[in-house]
Amino acid sequence: MKYAKDALDDYLHFLRVERQLAENTLVSYERDLKSYLQYLKEVEQLDSLRKVERVHILNHLRHLKETTKTSRTVARHISSIRSFHQFLIRERVVDNDPTVHLEMPQMEKKLPNILSIEEVDALIEAPARDKANGIRDRAMLELLYASGMRVSECINLDIEDINLTMGFVRCFGKGGKERIIPLGKSALEACRSYLETARGQLVKEGAATDSLFINQRGKRLTRQGCWKLLKQHAQKAGIQKELTPHTLRHSFATHLIENGADLRAVQEMLGHADISTTQIYTHVSKTRLKDVYSQFHPRA
Repeated sequence: MKYAKDALDDYLHFLRVERQLAENTLVSYERDLKSYLQYLKEVEQLDSLRKVERVHILNHLRHLKETTKTSRTVARHISSIRSFHQFLIRERVVDNDPTVHLEMPQMEKKLPNILSIEEVDALIEAPARDKANGIRDRAMLELLYASGMRVSECINLDIEDINLTMGFVRCFGKGGKERIIPLGKSALEACRSYLETARGQLVKEGAATDSLFINQRGKRLTRQGCWKLLKQHAQKAGIQKELTPHTLRHSFATHLIENGADLRAVQEMLGHADISTTQIYTHVSKTRLKDVYSQFHPRA
């Protein structure tokens, strides 16, 4: 399709430089839009972005649904396509926006998996305390549960980002947005123990780094490495539930709300731009309350 690749490259450059989106987000946009442009060219046989009409986009979305894409995936594609066409309008590549009045599919509400407080305790106790990597893992698990950080935010922390004296951690979320999160006694003690006794054993000569959490090679721990360790310790703790990299983040938020935390405060700590995203945890809390009632009330 004429000029489509150039338009896509310009759009991705705009997202990277001006919007400063995370690399994973950029990869999703690029994948969705390459699929979309390929469909327009090969199936609809369009030779210009100026010829795209609403019906072509609807046909593409129908094709996605027929290839067993979930409504969440289709919604992400719509968001990518809409944003791309709005960019084309601003840059005067096209004259009209075919995505106007394009409706999002009904999203199935999927409540996140969370751990009970007992399961969190078991998970945190699982790493060996007599080994440097075990002390590191315990500090990392304590920090994830104490702060509700995303795994990607946690592994990107530098030593200077954690203030053991004042009791807080500074992290950078989506779009590079900074937030300060208070830490409890357990997390602070675990991190202090790691920094004072274990981290030095993991540092390798010639591989100096300011990273807070480092691997056996003395380099910054990766997201995949962190996820692998989490699953290992969950297995050791006897946790049967299906875990995701967000499990401790979900558990952090749900336990706070169950114990009466203000929704706005939880939103701030999680770094959610919209409070509607945080409200999912009130649904989780009510569901758990119903389960407890059903299990323990004699006439339930």
